Amino acid sequence: MAGAASNRMEGSSPEVDALLPAKIAAKAEEAGAQKGRLDWLSLTALSVLAGAFIGLGAMFSTTVLAGAQDTVPYGLARLAAGVTFCLGLILVVLAGAELFTGDALMVMAVASGRLSLAAMLRAWAIIYAGNLVGAVATALLVFLSGQPLAGHGTVAKAALAIAAAKTTLPFGRAVILGVLCNVLVCAAVWLSLGARTAGDKLLAVLFPITAFVAAGFEHSVANMYFIPLGVMIRDWSGPEFWTLIGSTPAKFASVTWGGLLGNLVPVTVGNVIGGGLLVGGVYWLIYLRPRRHPAEP
Repeated sequence: MAGAASNRMEGSSPEVDALLPAKIAAKAEEAGAQKGRLDWLSLTALSVLAGAFIGLGAMFSTTVLAGAQDTVPYGLARLAAGVTFCLGLILVVLAGAELFTGDALMVMAVASGRLSLAAMLRAWAIIYAGNLVGAVATALLVFLSGQPLAGHGTVAKAALAIAAAKTTLPFGRAVILGVLCNVLVCAAVWLSLGARTAGDKLLAVLFPITAFVAAGFEHSVANMYFIPLGVMIRDWSGPEFWTLIGSTPAKFASVTWGGLLGNLVPVTVGNVIGGGLLVGGVYWLIYLRPRRHPAEP
């Protein structure tokens, strides 16, 4: 009995501590290599799910923001928006889905020679397209449900304001906001890779994602929901809606499908730089790059 107890104490019990960074790097590299080898149907389905999950988090965040500008200090309103938006990445991480921004870490597998550049670009293209389909489909369902009319139209008014702010960003600023966003998103994914339990993963996601939303950084997949929802509200709402919110479509002239493209191009570039180079590239350089060992005497 004593020997059995001793064995449990000396290492047969399951590990509960989070992985150390070097092991997270190896895990991220292996995950990237595996994703690059997934068949297109599985990758597409997982990507559509991720777009839908992020859309649900964005819907939650927009609802919480509705009317807040008149009653809640700016910082607290942004904090609430960030905490609620976390729902999206929590679903991605815990339920399982493929998100373009988090999959910027696949560059680690390419840098190590575990995955070809062509295979990574193929996977990115499928994931990006799937995320777009999932996010836009979720926006359509939310619009058709009438949910934006909640609070006497304040949810729709908040959605239009969000979409207008995103579609009027200057190109260079949108790139930088995309860089900063995906540094935090990939940091959240990185931390979740080192977590041992569902609770650990949730906490790993909570603070980085809340920070990027509160700060107003730009996430390409979230924008695949925010802007299309704004376009649908602007283009498909009748005169009674505009009377209800005391506004006109002309005040949201930038909220168009062209405005979506004008936002996604720079934000996507920034997301790739932030996640792929500043997180994945830096951690590959620290932990995974080939090293020369000194010759033995």
